[in-house]
Amino acid sequence: MKEQTVSAALAHRRSVRVYDPEKPLPNTAVEDSLKAASLAPNSSNLQLWEFHHIEGETALKDVAACCFNQPAAKTAQEMVVFVVRRDLWRERIADNIAHVKRSFEKSKDRDPKKEKGALSYYGKIIPQLYGGASWLGGLLKYAKVQLDGIKKTTYREVRQSDMRIVAHKSTALAAQSFMLSLAAKGYDTCPMEGFDSKRLKQVLGLPATVEISMVVSCGIRKKEGIYGERFRVPFEKVYHKH
Repeated sequence: MKEQTVSAALAHRRSVRVYDPEKPLPNTAVEDSLKAASLAPNSSNLQLWEFHHIEGETALKDVAACCFNQPAAKTAQEMVVFVVRRDLWRERIADNIAHVKRSFEKSKDRDPKKEKGALSYYGKIIPQLYGGASWLGGLLKYAKVQLDGIKKTTYREVRQSDMRIVAHKSTALAAQSFMLSLAAKGYDTCPMEGFDSKRLKQVLGLPATVEISMVVSCGIRKKEGIYGERFRVPFEKVYHKH
């Protein structure tokens, strides 16, 4: 299928609940769109996500069962489970530090000050945010931030609950990029939040401590797979110009 513009892809994308079993997706469509999704913006470039591509018949049935066998899951040709991996922050920091060092080594105009700043960011600041602290230590850190904020502009989201939200936002950006990439190719998806997270993690062999952002089913829509005309509240209700 011919690739569409971003606007056309946005218009094409609907949450499809029923897929056509007679119209399988091309072999690499989902994987190619996941590669595109890996380019999504994310906090501090930590990429605290994993994409679990479900395409085998048995695996599809198992994942659909974890999604209550809702039509969007049961009729899917393929599925992707977007997983938040905050537990990999140390590994991702190491990856970024290695990248920073390589980049500056290759640079013809190497700036020691910028290099030191980048390495300090990944070596000191990010570990403080993701490393966690005791209950008392976390409370004291949060209190200090709020006090600092009285006198100056301050980054206030320093609790572990805040970092959880940050990681989920980054993973959701990847999921949206994936859905738009497939939509640009003329294919369909449905993001699902209705699933048994514990059973799904067991099916995928994931650690109990990780979190699932969403499950996205994929395929080519049947006419009855679109539940009515698209509805959005009036733009004026959500748009505020300052």
